Order: sequence, then structure tokens, then C-alpha cells
Amino acid sequence: MSYGTRAAGYRPGWSRRTILCATAALFVRPAGCAAAAGRPIRLLTLGDSLTAGYGLPHEQGFEAQLAVALAAAGRDVTILDGGVSGDTSAGALARLDWVLADHPDAAIVELGANDGLRGLDPAEMEKNLAAILDRLHAAAIPVLLAGMEAPPNMGQAYARQFHAVFASLATRPGLLFDPFFLTGIAGDPALNQADGMHPNQEGVRRNVARLLPLVLRLLDQVRA
Repeated sequence: MSYGTRAAGYRPGWSRRTILCATAALFVRPAGCAAAAGRPIRLLTLGDSLTAGYGLPHEQGFEAQLAVALAAAGRDVTILDGGVSGDTSAGALARLDWVLADHPDAAIVELGANDGLRGLDPAEMEKNLAAILDRLHAAAIPVLLAGMEAPPNMGQAYARQFHAVFASLATRPGLLFDPFFLTGIAGDPALNQADGMHPNQEGVRRNVARLLPLVLRLLDQVRA
């Protein structure tokens, strides 16, 4: 979703900011994972304004709050910022080689909101997302795919087609899937900014808390 530039403190365009989470001193990673090899796990968030933290100070955004939650869980993780406000599935596919240059070990893919807002063809969105997932799979990068729903004003037929895209992609072997990235947040004025579409700090906090178990499962799939 896009309604202008990022909040103050963000660089315009594609950010290559990384967020290093502190690790708990006594935490021991399972054998065979990247952290056990002596380095943090590199977690890519390939998304749009919902991961980029649109409208929020950096420390209140999704990536920063996820970093804090992972550190509290004792995980040694570097978050690679692949969130671009306003990005579509086609845009993310076009820049995929660029973000993969940072050599992520795992990825959260959160896309589709802008495809829906623009009324883009769900079939094209599915093709783009499938290509992204294929590329990540070929690179042996485990993925958590975040589902999205179409805006209500697009009509029931479009909403059904849009929903079916994620339902189909979710059947891929080994893929972790969250049916709706904004579960429990969408439509609640207390958890969203004034635009009604982007979570506020509390909305992001609740979203991170809900997703954390899935993200931990994702990290457990990482191999050295």
C-alpha cells in the first residue's frame, strides 16, 4: 500500500537497511542451523508498506518490532529490509535478484495489498508470486508466505479470485503460510493509522506477537 513517501528517517527508494538482533548470551541454537555455524540467520522481509513501516518511526515498524521480539526469544537474527511502500507482486519480482544479493537464509513474503488496491489481475499476481517462490525454493531459502485479502470495494467476484491465489500457493510443499497478514487488525480503528489501512504501533505489536511462532518455525528450517 502506498500513500506517499515513508515516514521521517527512512531513505527513499529501495532500502538496504539491516537490523541486527542481539542474541541471548546463554541461548544455544540447534545443530545444523546458520547461527550454530557462528553467524546470525539472515531473514529477508520481502514486502510492501506493511513490512516497511509506512507512517511510523523506524522503531515502531514491523521489522524493528520483529527484531526485538526475536531477540527476546533468544534468536540471533539479522533482518534484511526488502519492504518497499507501494510495491506490487510484479515490482517485488523485478527486484528479487537485487535483494537476494544480500544472501538471506530465510524469507517472509508479504505482497498483494497493492495488487488488490489497484485492481490488478489476480492471475498475474499468482504468476508473479509463484515465480518469487520458485526462485527462493531453488536457492534453498525457506519461506513464510503471508496471505492478503482484496479490498471490499473490488466486489465479491474479484475477492474470490484474489483469495484463491493464496489458497493455491499455500499448498506448496514445505511452505509456511499465514492466511491473512492483517488478521485481528484490519478494520479496527484502534489498531490502525488514520488512513485505516496501515497498522499503528499497537497494531504492529499485536501482529508481530501473532506471527512470532510461525517466524520461529521458519528460522528452525534454516540449515548451515
